[in-house]
Amino acid sequence: MNEEDAALVRSCLEGNAEEMRAFVARFQSSIFGLCYRMLGHRHDAEDVAQEVFVRAFRSLHQWDTSRTLKPWLLTIAANRCRTFLSKRSKRPIPAEFASELAVCQSPEQLQDLGEELQNAINLLREDHRTCFILFHQEQMSCQEIGEVLERPEGTIKTWLHRSRQELASTLRQRGIVPEVRHESR
Repeated sequence: MNEEDAALVRSCLEGNAEEMRAFVARFQSSIFGLCYRMLGHRHDAEDVAQEVFVRAFRSLHQWDTSRTLKPWLLTIAANRCRTFLSKRSKRPIPAEFASELAVCQSPEQLQDLGEELQNAINLLREDHRTCFILFHQEQMSCQEIGEVLERPEGTIKTWLHRSRQELASTLRQRGIVPEVRHESR
């Protein structure tokens, strides 16, 4: 058990406003970062991140003190993002925006490697994308990711491998990463 996490949660449960601000400040960048990478839009990520903290504060009394606090919060964030994405996918895209989206995806407009990589990440299957983000950008272990996504560690390793392969393939197709040729001897 992390004593610092436990003390912070106790203070928040007691209604200590200063500690609640410290709680948000401590986890805000991780929560927002995950939301932004999963949702791809700053405004949506801000909205969902706020919702994550509201839910977290409502559920702090249920937090298992034997678990680390950050993976527990990231689990809430990932679940809220999944819910948001499922609702968003059911909404139609207005025709004028659909044509603009197609134009924005052209290689000429996406000069920056960071943008190309983010676009490739956004194309990953949802569970692979979440796994990739948690591992590479949040620097969580496969075991921690397994806890967050409620999957065995072996599944997480497989998803990481597949997401890397798919990213490399996508970037090669877009001409960002050169094709690797193996010479036979």
